[in-house]
Amino acid sequence: MGKLNIAPTKSNLLVLKRQLAFAEEGYDLLEQKRQILIFELMSRLNRACDAEQNAREAMKKAFESLSEAEIEKGSESIERAATAIKMDHQISISDQHLMGMKIPHVTVKTETVSVQFGFEGTSAHTDIAMSRFIEVLPLLAELAELENAVRRLALELRKTQRRCNALSKIFMPDYRETILYITGSLEERERESFVILKMIRDRLEQPIEDQSSDNH
Repeated sequence: MGKLNIAPTKSNLLVLKRQLAFAEEGYDLLEQKRQILIFELMSRLNRACDAEQNAREAMKKAFESLSEAEIEKGSESIERAATAIKMDHQISISDQHLMGMKIPHVTVKTETVSVQFGFEGTSAHTDIAMSRFIEVLPLLAELAELENAVRRLALELRKTQRRCNALSKIFMPDYRETILYITGSLEERERESFVILKMIRDRLEQPIEDQSSDNH
């Protein structure tokens, strides 16, 4: 903490008190924002962990089906069949607004699964693998959305925490110390003025004869 380099006047005291009140109000708002950000961050972090687990399990099943198809028909046959697939999956990204932030919302609209392979060169495992990989797409979109939100919320929380610390540990303590200093200085001046005025009043009320003797 440190006292501000400012003249100890009544006008400066009023200005400092207004600025301190404004800073305290701002700190309260930032603290509320910080609490909300922590809640939102932890909520999405837990959901991201679940989404990652779901996507991992779905990908594992999809690759298991693909491996079975490759074992049955060979990898070259599966690659040739894959080049003939034409499906139109759509990804859309919109903004969610939270505490002045924009967090992307990702949605995936997959094309309805239909017969894509001929009877020769593929097997039922090929169709199963394709269906399972398509099922993974919404899970990956959810995971990408949550991970992006977690990063943005963590960054905003860090900024908010720094501002809270600056107000609570530097700005407001300095202003409070300066206000105390100016208040004490003004009170000391008032006491000095009171003593001087009292001495003048006592001198004026003293009889002229006494004043003359005092001068001698």
